[in-house]
This record gives sequence, structure tokens and C-alpha cells, in this order.
Amino acid sequence: MLNLLARNWWLVEIRGVAAIAFGVLAFLWPGLTLLVLVTLFAAYVLIDGIALLVSLVRGEPGTRGHGWSIALMGVLGVGVGIAAVVWPAITALSLLYLTAFWAITLGAVQVITAIRLRREIAGELWLVIGGLLTILFGVFLMVFPGSGLLSLVWIAGAWAIVFGITNLVLAWRLRSLHLEIIRSRIVTSAR
Repeated sequence: MLNLLARNWWLVEIRGVAAIAFGVLAFLWPGLTLLVLVTLFAAYVLIDGIALLVSLVRGEPGTRGHGWSIALMGVLGVGVGIAAVVWPAITALSLLYLTAFWAITLGAVQVITAIRLRREIAGELWLVIGGLLTILFGVFLMVFPGSGLLSLVWIAGAWAIVFGITNLVLAWRLRSLHLEIIRSRIVTSAR
């Protein structure tokens, strides 16, 4: 699994950039209509889910047994994104609960993945932090549903930026690890 993540570090980076872009747009346009919010949310979740599924498809044969978490996060993201596109008239409360469910599930799977990687990678803490922040975001939405759609936009924007930053840090660590793996293969083959 570590080789899969390290080799596809750039997909983790894409997730981070997409999350930050979503967050910045949410802050730049706080008066978004529900349709625009649904469209931005759907675009972000679809990009995130597709990036995860692409990383799974590109995976090495030996990592397929550990790819369930990547597949679950990817399919969940694509499913939620499609649902948001198909039903654009979704109410603010429905969007709020859909977002909360997605965030709690995504965060839980991310924490489980980090626990499974703890023996393979140093610094899996970034994956745990991102997962826990995502769970807290989802719980907050469920506990305070009356906060309104505008609050959801600001909360989602702040969460997306923090989540994106944690993904970028993880991507850069994975890139370094990937380069180390390549260097060690070159040194080993040169002997």
C-alpha cells in the first residue's frame, strides 16, 4: 500500500489542491445560491473520488488487498457527487446531512487507513489529522443543523482548506519517499 501511495503521490496532491480550491471559492462567494454550492461541492467530490479510483486502478498487484479503503472513499465520493448533480434542488438540510455523512465516513476510512499504514510509513499522523478533522466537521454539521447554508459554506470552506493542506503535506512526504524508493532501486541495480 505504501508503494501505491508513494508512486501516486501526485493524486494526493490533486486532492489537496481541489480541496483548497473549493475552500477558497466558498470564501470568495459566500452568497452562493444552493445550485452553485451543489455544483461546486459535486465537482470537488467527483474530482476527489475519481482521483482516488485512478490511484487504485494504477496500483501494483500486491497492493490490491489493501485497496478497499481507497475504493470505498473513491466510490463514495463519486456517488455523492453524482447524487448532488442529479438532484440539484436538494434542500439545504439534505445537503447538510449528505455532507455530514460523507465527511464522517471519509474521515473514518482515512483514520483506519492511517492505522494500517503505521508500520509502513513514518508521518502517517497527517493522514490521521486529516481524517479526524473530517470526522469532526461531519459531527459538527449533524449536531448544529440549524446553522444555515451560509454557515455551511464557511465551515465547508475552512474544512476544505485545512484538509487540502494536510493532503499537500502528505503528498510532499510521499513524493520524497517515492524518490527514495527510486534512488534505492537505482543503487541496487547498479551493484
